[in-house]
Amino acid sequence: MKNQDHLSRREFIKNSAGAAAVLTIPTIIPASAFGANDKVRVAVLGLNGRGQNHVSGYSKLSNVELATFCDPDNTVLQTRAKEFEAKAGKKVKTEQDLRRVLEDKSIDVVSIATPNHWHALATIWACQAGKDVYVEKPGSHNFAEGRKMIDAAKKYKRIVQHGVQLRSSEAMKEAVKHLRDGLIGNVYMARGLVYKWRPDIGDKGTEAVPAGLNYDLWTGPAEMKPFSRNYVHYNWHWNWNYGNGDIGNQGIHETDMCMWGLGVDSFPEKITSAGGKFLWNDCQETPEVLSSTYIYPKEKKIIEFEVRPWMTNKEDGVDIGNIFYGSEGYMVVKGYDFYETFLGRDRKPGPTRKAGGDHFKNFIDAVVARDTSIQNGPVETAHLSSGLAHLGNIAYRTGRALTFDPKTEKFVGDKEADAMLTRKYRAPFVLPETV
Repeated sequence: MKNQDHLSRREFIKNSAGAAAVLTIPTIIPASAFGANDKVRVAVLGLNGRGQNHVSGYSKLSNVELATFCDPDNTVLQTRAKEFEAKAGKKVKTEQDLRRVLEDKSIDVVSIATPNHWHALATIWACQAGKDVYVEKPGSHNFAEGRKMIDAAKKYKRIVQHGVQLRSSEAMKEAVKHLRDGLIGNVYMARGLVYKWRPDIGDKGTEAVPAGLNYDLWTGPAEMKPFSRNYVHYNWHWNWNYGNGDIGNQGIHETDMCMWGLGVDSFPEKITSAGGKFLWNDCQETPEVLSSTYIYPKEKKIIEFEVRPWMTNKEDGVDIGNIFYGSEGYMVVKGYDFYETFLGRDRKPGPTRKAGGDHFKNFIDAVVARDTSIQNGPVETAHLSSGLAHLGNIAYRTGRALTFDPKTEKFVGDKEADAMLTRKYRAPFVLPETV
């Protein structure tokens, strides 16, 4: 027999979401929270790339049951389901259409590892359907989506965790505390660095949609284009219709770390960005090289962000990470779980640590407790870190310095830039005006 506290929590969860509906997605509150065996039942959406990490992460948690896999590519879907069955010794339900997953009253959580252009809409639909959400970075494909995600999470009282794993690293928490406590003095600048090996992707042209792929569902809210292997399954990252370049890919971890470390919880007022394609004559639309600068004049803070694609030097040993500059020293963040500090003019080594964390466990803990205060990557980080990347991309695409109003979340006197804050959606996969 369950204790009274647990029963109360279940009743709370059943009654905590709103009753609105969107398109064919009904609002569904799990009738028996966490199922008969008291485990959180999770559906993973998108199994080709990061979704495999989601499966691995949840498989380690004793209070989680992986119940459903969903992917519009049935070949990928069935392959992952067979792999899971062989390893876990049990079958998992499979669905190609995420809307069918959201209709399933037995699902408590959806874990979103789709391409970027699906992240926000899938999150909002899931909130409306009474599901809690883990969503990969970037939380949004365009700036306006991030605010809608926050609105949906709050309206339907959902736990929405953004996949910025650095936030769960014990070393990164300690590093930020050092920055707050003045270890390197007045911290005025952060650099985000993404130097990844990005080869020529060629141009594969168009062809018939391969068997097993529901290309309509894969395209979802994006503009429908003739099928090409230029997009499916990974290189969509480099096409504006689906992706956001490396600043909006790997770079979200670093944009998030920049803002977290500097202690800024709003957007900059001045943005410049420059770069382009210099190496390859391929079909990539997003820049190979990108240098962006974000200035917070009132706070006297600055963020610099740099993407480099190929053979390059490291900066103080960093190819993926951050550097924070203060009046008394600087801090180097490498990867997801290591920092070191250098103090004074002679760069005397200071505190350092390597220690990771479990971002999936932190999310599930918050789901079970119904407590957003214990989340390491709350929905607000999805808007801030993703939004910063979007602003940099807009400055690059317009080719000029931009002035932004963080209160209205609009550009100052620039209709062309404002138009890039959102996108045209393809029916019926339309972001709702009111969530």
